[in-house]
Amino acid sequence: MNGPEFVITIIVITFVFVLLRQRMNVRHRWERPENDERESAENARLRQHVDKLQDRIRVLERIVTDRGVETAAQIEALRDREKLPQDDANG
Repeated sequence: MNGPEFVITIIVITFVFVLLRQRMNVRHRWERPENDERESAENARLRQHVDKLQDRIRVLERIVTDRGVETAAQIEALRDREKLPQDDANG
């Protein structure tokens, strides 16, 4: 097989694959309405699930940050209590 025959063969093979791919896509589009309904229902369910999880994350973040503030206040209160006896002993 010489150069021009090889190039023509590659072009023909590429053309055949493009046609087959296009034909598969057309068949896939014909089957899609059923899948779209299922996919949209699944997407709606997943969106609701994500919304619930985001709400739970917000609550957890609020708990963590509130607890952090309370813990910091308690630590500072303990430090203040420890400073008082030391000041009395030094004074």
